Amino acid sequence: MAKVKKDLTVAEKLKQLYELQLIDNEKIELEILKGELPIEVKDLEDDIAGLETRLNRLQKNVDEKQSEVNHHDSIKEEAAALIERYTKQLDNVKNSREYDALTKEIELQKLDIQLADKRIREAKVAIGSKEETVNETKGRLDQKRKDLEAKKVELEKIITKTEKQERKLNKEATSVRKKVEDRLLKAYDRISTNYRNGLAVVTVERNSCGGCFNKIPPQLQLEIKQRKKIIACEHCGRILVDDNILSVGQEPEEVEA
Repeated sequence: MAKVKKDLTVAEKLKQLYELQLIDNEKIELEILKGELPIEVKDLEDDIAGLETRLNRLQKNVDEKQSEVNHHDSIKEEAAALIERYTKQLDNVKNSREYDALTKEIELQKLDIQLADKRIREAKVAIGSKEETVNETKGRLDQKRKDLEAKKVELEKIITKTEKQERKLNKEATSVRKKVEDRLLKAYDRISTNYRNGLAVVTVERNSCGGCFNKIPPQLQLEIKQRKKIIACEHCGRILVDDNILSVGQEPEEVEA
């Protein structure tokens, strides 16, 4: 005989949603077990990347200043060589005009040396300052790398401890999600992403919403227990179910026609 798929009742749909929520709650608990470690690891990785960029920039600045020092050293050497040459030429001048011209060139070269010395001193002061910052940055970078390694080891231990359970829960969640109709699944995902604790389906606890803890009117509580329609909290929008929703009997998904 042919078989047709039986439509789920509202109660069965609510049970599916709540079962999915319970699985997701366990997944969230595993994430809580990891604590802030994943965030701390990511922050440390970002800090290290920032420090490495800064260190490269500082080192480039130091190299540029050292190039300035080398450039001005070359100027000094050239000026000194010219002074030596002009000084020797003074012994062979034929008139005062040649003497004055050579003397003036010597003075200009001496000024070039003085200016080069000034530029070298300035550059070396800048190099000293930047090298201090480079060393400080290297120290911070080394410490960040050590912290990151320690955090990664700690996180890896937790992941190793929980990965089997996590795989099991992911498999269960995938199985349940396939059974939930698309419209309800989209609503579930939308609501869960709106809240940090990921709660989209909650029970009524002490006459209040288990998500936002606002009071639920008695008449609405009665309707929730009847499981005739999907009811959302008017305050937070979470889907509300009664405590006994898991006791809803599972009838066969297919019946003979």
